[in-house]
Amino acid sequence: MNALFQADRPRRAALLMLLALGLSACASLLPGEPPRVDVVGVEPLAGQGMEVRMLVKLRVINPNDTPIEYDGVLVDMEVRGKRFASGVSNERGTVPRYGEALLTVPVTVPALAVLRQALGFALDDRSPITYVVSGKLSGPQWNSHRFSSEGEFQLPAGLISGNR
Repeated sequence: MNALFQADRPRRAALLMLLALGLSACASLLPGEPPRVDVVGVEPLAGQGMEVRMLVKLRVINPNDTPIEYDGVLVDMEVRGKRFASGVSNERGTVPRYGEALLTVPVTVPALAVLRQALGFALDDRSPITYVVSGKLSGPQWNSHRFSSEGEFQLPAGLISGNR
């Protein structure tokens, strides 16, 4: 029986080595830090009916030492804690390692979201306007990168109350 155990020893060592190599390969597939995304511009687009369409410009910063390849972008926007706009783009590209890229995504604001925000302004709501932009850069195979960014801004008092 001891001879059987000795004969099995090389197989066990090979199996352990394969297991260790497999685990290290899986660890290399894990994404690094999520990309940092900032809204850097918004331009109006033609809409239909009561919807509002905008082209949102996003600056994507890659804080990792490997490039981020993407083939599609999804963006969701919240304003004051409520769903505001969403959009997708089939844009394809690469954000270089420790680099940045400018992406443009058309988004749609439903009529109800426009009315909700307009009502807040009409009621003279002077609180800061908080927003959250989240989404994902769809990568090849299962290598997607999710992101989220938030901030706030204050509208000028004359713009809200109509006293220009």
